[in-house]
Amino acid sequence: MGVGFAGIPLRELGLVILVAAAITYLTTGIIRTVMVKSGRLNEIRERDVHLIPKPRLGGVAMFSGFLGAVFLADQLPALTRGFMPITPEMNAVIWAGFVIVVVGALDDLFDLDAITKLIGQIVGAVTMSLLGLTWSILYVPFGGGTTLLIDQVQSTILTTLFTVALINALNFVDGLDGLCAGVGMIAGGAILLFSLTILFDQNGAVSAYPPAIIAAALVGICAGILPHNFEPSRIFMGDSGSMLIGLLLAAASTSASGKINMSLYGTVDIVALMSPIIVVLAAVAIPLLDLVLAVIRRVGRGESPFSPDKMHLHHRLLSIGHTHRRVVLVLYIWAGSVAFGAVSFSVVPPLVATVLSVVGLLVAVTVTAVPVIRSRRHTHLI
Repeated sequence: MGVGFAGIPLRELGLVILVAAAITYLTTGIIRTVMVKSGRLNEIRERDVHLIPKPRLGGVAMFSGFLGAVFLADQLPALTRGFMPITPEMNAVIWAGFVIVVVGALDDLFDLDAITKLIGQIVGAVTMSLLGLTWSILYVPFGGGTTLLIDQVQSTILTTLFTVALINALNFVDGLDGLCAGVGMIAGGAILLFSLTILFDQNGAVSAYPPAIIAAALVGICAGILPHNFEPSRIFMGDSGSMLIGLLLAAASTSASGKINMSLYGTVDIVALMSPIIVVLAAVAIPLLDLVLAVIRRVGRGESPFSPDKMHLHHRLLSIGHTHRRVVLVLYIWAGSVAFGAVSFSVVPPLVATVLSVVGLLVAVTVTAVPVIRSRRHTHLI
């Protein structure tokens, strides 16, 4: 069957990553050529940091890579436990992804209004829930911890709120070349590591296959578009790409954590079991904080909370001396240190995981402050 170490299908999941990356990379080049020849280029806005009009619609190539990788996975005997008739979750994420990418592509081409996009996001999230990829158990940590079995309606509402929130969070992250794809790849890689740990600990538990396949394909499509999308980018992934990443992160984390009765575990184990959710929240925490501060800042000035400005986090990092590329790399380090720090609790002893997390955060702080340190040292020497 080609199963890897201790029953984990490492080679098969590696092949899923490679196929997703290859198809995405090649398809992105084709879409870019078509968009450039048709003259459909993204106009420069006042708040943008790029200076040259570029095409969007990279998300269509990413979804092509995802479909190709999932089709391959379905043909591999070591991964068939993640598909029908054993579990409907992969079918659910494919159809939800189709809805999201269609909505995103329409926005990339015709600039849909916010309400229309929100309706499309809700339809995609509801589709995923109704087709079988949904929260079925909700752990409430208060009062000694309680596990709630939730019905279809409650499950659909919870899954939809969680998914739509992540879709918009990742859409907001997409402000610099390569940032959203890199954050998606980091978060996907962390969830993949978690899923592999569950596969190892539970001797190939069926429930761990879908999140592993989804996360592997996500890592691949993000890696496939990055050569086109990293600064200086030749094409934007557009809303079709950023919303797809948000959906896949929601799907992978829901699949990994939404079926586990956490009341059976201790406090440290719960941190580990919740790590897919923590990973996603960590990946988008800084951009979400940036969004909240932007709304407060604009309302405080008597402006609309949706009015654009150039005071976002990435603008501030640029202003203190980081280059465009270095800003993206700094945010990668922050996302990676928190995301893999969270997952480390499911891989190594708690003390080691804590030390690794602290070291990662110290590295992130140091790298962020490098331009300021250099500036002060230069001023002192003068």
